[in-house]
Amino acid sequence: MQAGLVVLCLAYVLSQFFRAFLAVLSLDLEHDIGASPEDLAFASGLWFLVFAAMQIPVGWALDRVGPRLTAAVLLLVGGAGGAGLFAIATSPLHISVAMGLIGVGCSPVLMASYFIFAREYPPARFATLAAVMLGVGSVGNLVASYPTALAVELMGWRATMAGLAVVSAAIAAGIWLSVHDPAKVETDHKGSLLDLLKEPALWLILPLMLVAYAPSAALRGLWAGPYLSDVFGLGTTQIGTATLVMGAAMIAGTFVYGPLDRMFGTRKWVLLGGNALCAAALGLLCLWIDSGIWISVLLLALIGFLGASFPLIMAHGRAFVPPHLVGRGVTLLNLFGIGGVGISQFVTGRIHAATVETGSTAPYTAIFGFFAVTLAIGCVIYLFSQDSVD
Repeated sequence: MQAGLVVLCLAYVLSQFFRAFLAVLSLDLEHDIGASPEDLAFASGLWFLVFAAMQIPVGWALDRVGPRLTAAVLLLVGGAGGAGLFAIATSPLHISVAMGLIGVGCSPVLMASYFIFAREYPPARFATLAAVMLGVGSVGNLVASYPTALAVELMGWRATMAGLAVVSAAIAAGIWLSVHDPAKVETDHKGSLLDLLKEPALWLILPLMLVAYAPSAALRGLWAGPYLSDVFGLGTTQIGTATLVMGAAMIAGTFVYGPLDRMFGTRKWVLLGGNALCAAALGLLCLWIDSGIWISVLLLALIGFLGASFPLIMAHGRAFVPPHLVGRGVTLLNLFGIGGVGISQFVTGRIHAATVETGSTAPYTAIFGFFAVTLAIGCVIYLFSQDSVD
């Protein structure tokens, strides 16, 4: 099982890369194929929404088929196929279709790992194991920053994407060869997604899951690039460096959040405090939108750090899921987390289009303000949730 988890972690590095690399390629794609920030927001949003929609069939497949076949086939067809299509794209539409395919390919990777953790390890260790997988896999977030900018300058973005198609296919083969499916849970209760939706405790956790990951993922995955370019005039390499700082902060935040529930004896209050501070940091970024490059980069990093609560929210929700529905439970939570990013990218793309003519800072003040308000609303709803510590 350990070798399989290592390969799944490599696959998750790819998943993190594919959700974040458009910020670095934004200038090149605009120059070569006329892809505007709104086009890229649509493509990025499509990745997240397709990824989210896939969680329903992926959850069923994990419970019925197992993680090995589910992850290997989807990563090969969607991940490798989508990256290959991206490499030969000649229009923004091709980019959007490619990103949708890549979303299909990445959709089972993290949940396959979480499924194995939930079945093979004690419940009290779930949050820490989930955070470790997310943190180590987030190396892809770093690769999608300065290293990608360097690769694009040396080889061009088409050759870079072609290479990623080959890597995706190789990792899919590795999953098939190394991952072993956990033993199935024998139960007379068949269960379905509807059974999970009848659990009232989940309904106060899902709204926070919907909005908590969106600010850091959307800013790191796309908006940091246009923001730093339009407001401060940074180029591709400089944007790569800035997003590297934010990516490193996101990884650090993941590892910090992981054990905090056991240290403090609560998940609810750790999550509420961290996300409230993240909303405050977004508010400060609105106020200091053009105060200075390093102020903005540091605030982006702080948002990335505080917004890394995803695995702890997952652990909170997982506590209310019965063993025979673990696959569908973790994918339902993931649907809300990833779907929230997709929805926010479509909304912020429209916000940018509606405000772009009013000045260089106005679109980004509106976008960051949108994330601050929605996160604050999610925190208010979550305030009434039931705590859990295994």
